[in-house]
Order: sequence, then structure tokens, then C-alpha cells
Amino acid sequence: MSKEFREFLRKVGSGTHTSKSLTRQEAERATVMMLQGEATPAQIGAFMIAHRIKRPTSDELAGMLDAYKLLGAKVAAIATDKRVLVLGSPYDGRSKTAPINPATAIVLAAAGIPVLMHGGDRMPTKEGLPLIEIWHELGLNWHNLELAQVQQNLEQHHLGFVYLPKHFPLAQSIVPYREQIGKRPPFATLELMWSPYQGQQLIVSGFVHPPTETNIREAFAKHGITEFATVKGWEGSVDLPRSRTTIIGINKGDRFERLTLSARNYGFSSEDPAIADASEIAAKIISALKNEPSEYLNSVLWNCGFYLWLYGLHGDITEAIAYAQEIISSGAAWQKLEDLQDNSKL
Repeated sequence: MSKEFREFLRKVGSGTHTSKSLTRQEAERATVMMLQGEATPAQIGAFMIAHRIKRPTSDELAGMLDAYKLLGAKVAAIATDKRVLVLGSPYDGRSKTAPINPATAIVLAAAGIPVLMHGGDRMPTKEGLPLIEIWHELGLNWHNLELAQVQQNLEQHHLGFVYLPKHFPLAQSIVPYREQIGKRPPFATLELMWSPYQGQQLIVSGFVHPPTETNIREAFAKHGITEFATVKGWEGSVDLPRSRTTIIGINKGDRFERLTLSARNYGFSSEDPAIADASEIAAKIISALKNEPSEYLNSVLWNCGFYLWLYGLHGDITEAIAYAQEIISSGAAWQKLEDLQDNSKL
């Protein structure tokens, strides 16, 4: 048993009226102790559930992010003056709506935008469809890549994926606690914030609840991260829905702007593709990249239009949507997938 960790646990787990939040430094130390197994399993489980009940502060999230930056995977900067677009979505996947961001990432990569994503396998408690299964069905076997190969893919093909069990096993080691406590711990918020990339970047964090977004913004400020966006996407992801207005936050320097976008204002219907298994989603992606009409393709165009605009390739979302359609109809997006598949076989 760790007496040091017991003090952290006592601080956050003392109840509604007497519990206290950790300082940023304490939160970093507590996270390091959990990741490295210095705290006992009983202490780790107790801390996770107590911290969830208390709710994390932005200082605590900043400290937890310090620990992830210290111990987590690190993808070296690529040889470019472009910002890498880092997409942060919940690791426990999707259970209601079809993931769009794998197709979005391929189209953006075809447009020359480097995109980095990260995630793991099926994860408690939701056990939704994870991105790695979709990539596998698309013929991209990214389970066993070394980080240098992830960096190479990002540099040469503008798309990379950091796989938690392989690249950040310390974080993977605490996943079983999620099932045992039956709740998503505050670590789940780090999935939306953490970036393994070491160069110039633009982080996009998905979220569900407004307090989570506020904490993300404040924690980023404490880290000096000034270029980021927040998206109230489907199931906490960075996928923009079509059936409801999307709430977005864009931070540039010391300026934060709130934006609301409705797909109907850009000519799309309000139908969102439903969840399916990984092979069916992969088939939908292939069909969309081949420019075969579908509601899934419409969602891809909607999302690509937003991200092309967010990245700055177009000053107008309507123009960005048209450009996304051009990338797909020209075959460039399909060629990008084929290039990635060929590289995955090497």
C-alpha cells in the first residue's frame, strides 16, 4: 500500500462537504502512481470512483495531462510547416451512430492535411465500436506499428493512428478498472484532450456535457495550448451530426468563439447514419470514397466541409464542402486509401 497515494485518496474521497480537489502537481503525481502501479489496485479503484463522484477540476485535468505527456506515447514532429490535426474522441467507441471520422480523415489526408488519431480496443463500460476495428476492416493493420512507423505514415501519407495497447501500455493497464467500477473515470476526459504529437498542431476535442468543455478549455489554457476546437459531436466524438445543431468552440490565441452549425443550412437532410458493425462501416466508407450516393457520403461531405474550413483551406464552409466533393469525385480520396493499404502490407 502507498501511504502517499492514500493521502490523495483521502483528499478527494472525504464526502460532499469535506472532500478537496488536488492541486495540479498532486494530480500529476497521483496519475503517475496509478499508471506505474505504485498505488494498489484497491487504491486505484477507490480513487477513480471517488474522483468521478467529486468531478475533476481543470487544475486536476491539467495535472493528469502532465502525467500523460510525461509517460505517454510521443510521435515526433514531421518535416512540414503544416499543423497536424489531432482528433480526440472517446475510446469507448460508438453504439448508436456510425463513425464518420475515419472517412473524414482519409479525405483530409488526400487534401494534404496531416491527421493524427488515437484509441484502443473495445473499452468498458460502453464497449462501443472502436476505430481500430474499422481501420482493420479497411485493410490498415495498425496494431503492431512502432511509433516511428506511425510518424512515417503521418509524414508520407498524412494519416497516423496511435494504438493505446501498443504505444501507451501504461494507460492500457488501467482500462480494466473501468469495467470493475462500472463507470467512466475522469481519465476518459483525457482521451479528448491528450495529444501524442510533438510538433505544431490543432487539437479537436469532442464532448457531451458543457462542464466538460469548460474544464477542457481551462486545462488547455494552463498548458499554454491556444489553438484548439471543441465539438459537441455524436456520442462525444468529433463527428458533426446532421439531425441537430452542432455546438462548436474555436480557440485562436486569446480569443474563443462560439459557433453553431446546422447541416440543413447547407443543403443536407437531417438523417444520421446508424451504427453497424466494423465491416459494414468499412463498406460504407469504401462506397463513399468511390462517390456512390448515400446518406453516409452526405455525412462525410458535411464533416469534411467543416474540417477543411476549420483548418483554413477555405474561408467559406459551402466552398469547403464543394472541395470535399471534388476530392472524392476525382478519385483522390480513394487513391489515398489504396496508398495506405499498400503501405500497410509492407
